[in-house]
Amino acid sequence: MSNYNINKGIGRTVEFKGLKAQYLFIFAGGLLGVLILVMIMYMASVNPYICLFVGAGGASLIVWQTFALNGKYGEHGLMKVGAKKRHPKYIICRRAVHRYLRFNAKSKAL
Repeated sequence: MSNYNINKGIGRTVEFKGLKAQYLFIFAGGLLGVLILVMIMYMASVNPYICLFVGAGGASLIVWQTFALNGKYGEHGLMKVGAKKRHPKYIICRRAVHRYLRFNAKSKAL
């Protein structure tokens, strides 16, 4: 029986077979999604060879793309790309400047 080292130290990210951090979740979720798709297709009486082809093709695509993303972006790069897409290119300020500089006096409490 094989022993797999999942974590190599305290404070370090989880790594399994070269996949780091969020790529493990992408990998596991993708394979689970392909498995559920194949099960639904099989229960819907689709030809078993088509189910086998879709399952093998989908699983190999998930494995290939996950390792490609892991190699390209690294541990935190995918989150940085997602954050960059959400960041606005420029900020629009449509209110007049004096509206930002208005001073409200505090009421005197007894």
